Amino acid sequence: MPPTLTARLVLAASLPFFLAACGGLASGDSGLFKRGGRDGVVTADEFESRQAADEKRAALDALNDDGRRNRGTIWDLFSNSKDPNTTVEVNKYLWQASLEVLNFLPIESVDPFTGVIVTGYGTPPGGGRAYRATIYVQDPALDARSLKVSLQTKGGGAVSADTLRAVEDAILTRARQLRIRDSKL
Repeated sequence: MPPTLTARLVLAASLPFFLAACGGLASGDSGLFKRGGRDGVVTADEFESRQAADEKRAALDALNDDGRRNRGTIWDLFSNSKDPNTTVEVNKYLWQASLEVLNFLPIESVDPFTGVIVTGYGTPPGGGRAYRATIYVQDPALDARSLKVSLQTKGGGAVSADTLRAVEDAILTRARQLRIRDSKL
């Protein structure tokens, strides 16, 4: 017999023994697809070992090819680092409304390709507290989920949820007004 045929016969003959060693062949369960423990119940020890293995795998995935850890910045959240040829589509009404509603804030940077507007500190008309804002328009839809606004006071504190909601509502209302105006043309 040729060596490849002999090897195949030996492998075919030994396969049931290997499957029996995996456990439970006599009960009809080969043990290959068991979730763990008895009756598919995962014990605490098995759960902890799986969790440790998952964390180790995630840590290895976070390393560069040369073994150094990947370090990202907060701006990586706003960039599409997967494909450099893909751009974020920005809703023009949300973009324009953000600039109009927050026109009392000096603009530090504007990037229409990523949808980010960063302002400096400014005081609203009739107000006494200085604010700065970061606006992120992340979708072409005229939708509340497309708009992310972050406000900060000059003292370094976050603003109240009511103030943030009022600014977001003002931007969304103005964006809808701009869209209605354009549809009448």
